Amino acid sequence: MTANIFLTLSIALLSGLLLSRLAKKVELPAVTAYLVAGVLIGPYLLGQFGIGFDHEASSPENFKILCDLALGFIAFAIGNEFRLESLKKIGKQATVVGIAQAVVTTIIVDAGLIALSFILPEGCLPLPAAIILGAVATATAPAATLMVVRQYKAKGPVTDILLPVVALDDAVGLVIFAISFGVAGAINTGTIDPISMIVNPLIEVVLSLVLGAVMGYLFSFCERFFHSRSKRMAVSVTFVMMTVAISSLKFEVGHIHIAFSSLLSCMMLGTIFCNICDFSEELMERADRWTAPLLILFFVISGAELNLTVFTNWVFVVIGVAYIVFRCIGKYYGARFSAKASGCDANIVKYLGITLFPQAGVALGMASQALTFGGETGTLVQSITLFAVLIYELVGPALTKIALTKAGDIKAEGKTSAREEAKKLMEQK
Repeated sequence: MTANIFLTLSIALLSGLLLSRLAKKVELPAVTAYLVAGVLIGPYLLGQFGIGFDHEASSPENFKILCDLALGFIAFAIGNEFRLESLKKIGKQATVVGIAQAVVTTIIVDAGLIALSFILPEGCLPLPAAIILGAVATATAPAATLMVVRQYKAKGPVTDILLPVVALDDAVGLVIFAISFGVAGAINTGTIDPISMIVNPLIEVVLSLVLGAVMGYLFSFCERFFHSRSKRMAVSVTFVMMTVAISSLKFEVGHIHIAFSSLLSCMMLGTIFCNICDFSEELMERADRWTAPLLILFFVISGAELNLTVFTNWVFVVIGVAYIVFRCIGKYYGARFSAKASGCDANIVKYLGITLFPQAGVALGMASQALTFGGETGTLVQSITLFAVLIYELVGPALTKIALTKAGDIKAEGKTSAREEAKKLMEQK
């Protein structure tokens, strides 16, 4: 069993790295290559022949711990974008755009899918499923977006507002999803539960932010006792892992469900730390280097988890295509109109919406929770979300790169090679 796990992980890393070289030749983001590598070695292709991920010991689900940790580091890195000096410039605009585009997307997807439910044969798209999918549409993938920004060293107005907006998506999406889930349940049962609709999601958001803030202050306090670079980096890894662990806890207090969002908690951890520690940028940079293989594995595993069987049912394909189209319209125009109304730069107005297309982890988490709804509704929501994530994750990073390039945030640079740089250093010695 141990040998199979390590062999699978090594195949995942190698396949991701090799395909990233091919992606570079055709000018595609590396994250797209990692996802394609996951699909190729996943249980529906090469996994059928015992190569890579299969349906048994090496199933992608068995590596969830790695994915949870990777998402924690991604959120931690995004928290670094919430520096006070930056927020003073774009904080108000990012908040307006982050909330507005999420609400507009939900309204457009809900309206479109509800209309579609009357066109399709009866029972193909239940009303509760349409409402839940509208909430799932709010989620944007911070991981894919961050990887594109890092790979191409994007800098500029669009990038500055993009990462805070993507981070806000998680908090806004959690609240909208919980309310929509409660409304769908009320339609299904004929009863309204205000606690599950409003109280629980607000508690989750607030507690997640409090947990992240407390861990951020503890991190800053502990960091000062270590002076070597390796040990200070180890402290960074320790606190991200600890925050992910604590945020996985869940409690029931009467009718109130107490839970945490690891993304929000780790994001707040990064935000507090980067604002109160003088050496935060150096530590963040070192943590990024440590997590490089982990992030490759995260995307390859994510690609392996994509369920290709959704293409075998024409109803899922029709609803999935409609969901993708309506969501893209909502994200693009929601970001465009709100950015214009809040006085953002012209490039932000024009290109920000396109960079919000990628969708993955948070949406899949919402879809998993939708399974508790029971019946055909939960299964339908999960299948449509899987279909959309497959398309978004393969196409979204490339669209993000194109949008940031046209906005001028990604600039053409001469090709550099770590091998050649190392060779020059050796010659100098």
